[in-house]
Amino acid sequence: MSGTALVIDAVTVEFGSFRAIDTLSLAIDFGEVRAVIGPNGAGKTTLLDVISGITQPKKGRVIFGDATDVLRAGESQIARAGIRRKFQKPSIFEGLNVRQHIEIGAQGGLKWSLSRAELAQRVAEVLEAVGLSALAKRSASELAHGQKQWLEIGMVLASNPSVLMLDEPVAGLTDEETERTAALVRSLKRSDRAIVVVEHDMDFVEQIADRVTVLHEGKTLFEGSMANARADARVIDVYLGR
Repeated sequence: MSGTALVIDAVTVEFGSFRAIDTLSLAIDFGEVRAVIGPNGAGKTTLLDVISGITQPKKGRVIFGDATDVLRAGESQIARAGIRRKFQKPSIFEGLNVRQHIEIGAQGGLKWSLSRAELAQRVAEVLEAVGLSALAKRSASELAHGQKQWLEIGMVLASNPSVLMLDEPVAGLTDEETERTAALVRSLKRSDRAIVVVEHDMDFVEQIADRVTVLHEGKTLFEGSMANARADARVIDVYLGR
């Protein structure tokens, strides 16, 4: 698959008198890793909320693929269409083991039912991809914070999403865990998948992102490479220089 995965077209989100997103437009392609960065309150998480159906904008459109209008669908419909999200704080089931989490992700997100053999194969592939094969029978409650982050990425990945959104995937991770997560995100890049990452760790962003979009006060301040963002006077002034 090639072309544009998501088009955000003149989207505005208001909470009372506060305009969280202000006539925002951007396009994200299949095959790319796009990082969305910016200061707190810039609209980053609100953007993910709009794409995933949690927040309805006051105006604008979000188009997925060729023609699917995300804003006309509910959260479950959006997920089944192939847009999946890992939230900032890992949400796991303390009483289930690692393998059971991945099984839930696979069974709950695909457009078709898997046979027992297909499910087992899919779970094994995802466990290998996120580096948790050796912990498949371990209770999720016993995992370290970084492992819980990878487990939730695995749950989302198990549904084979076309758009994979990761909200602060390295928050609270050690340097070693951050390096492993960067390698993981790079390994998930495919020509038929777009990956959108919201993150504050700029070294991590530079390792994974093909392009970055810098938001400020709900608008696009900059779009391009992380190296050019670091050199942009406006980005330094409102974000990187703080």
